[in-house]
Amino acid sequence: MSTEHKQQSRPFDRLTASAVAIDQPNVDTDQIIPARFLALPRAEQVSHLFNDVRYREDGSPREGFALNAPTAKGAQILIAERNFGCGSSREHAVTVLVDNGFRVFIAPSFGDIFHNNSFQNGALPIRLPAERIREMLDHLARRPDASITVDLESQTVTGPDNWTQSFEIDGFRKQCLLQGTDDISLTLTYADAIAAHERRAAAECDWL
Repeated sequence: MSTEHKQQSRPFDRLTASAVAIDQPNVDTDQIIPARFLALPRAEQVSHLFNDVRYREDGSPREGFALNAPTAKGAQILIAERNFGCGSSREHAVTVLVDNGFRVFIAPSFGDIFHNNSFQNGALPIRLPAERIREMLDHLARRPDASITVDLESQTVTGPDNWTQSFEIDGFRKQCLLQGTDDISLTLTYADAIAAHERRAAAECDWL
C-alpha cells in the first residue's frame, strides 16, 4: 500500500476572520467557477472565482460585488443565503474557494455534494438558522470589515454583534478537521494492519 498521500490541510480549531457576504439564494457551482475554466490547472482557476458575476466581459471588476470590495482582501469566511453550492457536483467549486483563502462557509443550507466536498478539502460548512444568517448579512452590509469567530471544538459561531450560536457537525468530520486529516490519510494510519490482513488473506485463501 502506498503511503505517499499527505494530509489534506492544516488542522482547524478556532478562526477569527473577516467575512464576505453573498446575499443571494441558490448560488450554484457554475456561478462559483464557470464550466469553461474547469480544464485549467488548479492554480490557474484561482482568479476565476465567481468570474461571470465578478467581472465584466472586458475583465474589469464589477462595482458592488462583495469580492471586489477592499474589505474582502484576506477574508476567510463566506456567509451565504440558502442552498449555497447547489447544481453540478464539481469539486472545483470548493477548491477554488479554498485556494482563495476561504476556510468556513456559513449558510442556512448547502447543496449536498458541495457540503461533502467541503470537508474533503479541509473547509468547514456550517448551517445556521435563516434568521441568524439574515442578521449576519445585514450587519456585513453596514460593516463589511466586521469579523466573525468560529470555534470548532465548542461548535459555536460568534457573530459581529457578539451573539453566540451553536451548530451541529458529524463527529467523524469534526475530528478530521481538528486533526487536519482526510479520509485517505486517516485510512493510511491503519496501513500496517491492512497490509497484515492482506498477507493473511493471501495465505489462507490462496485459491482466490
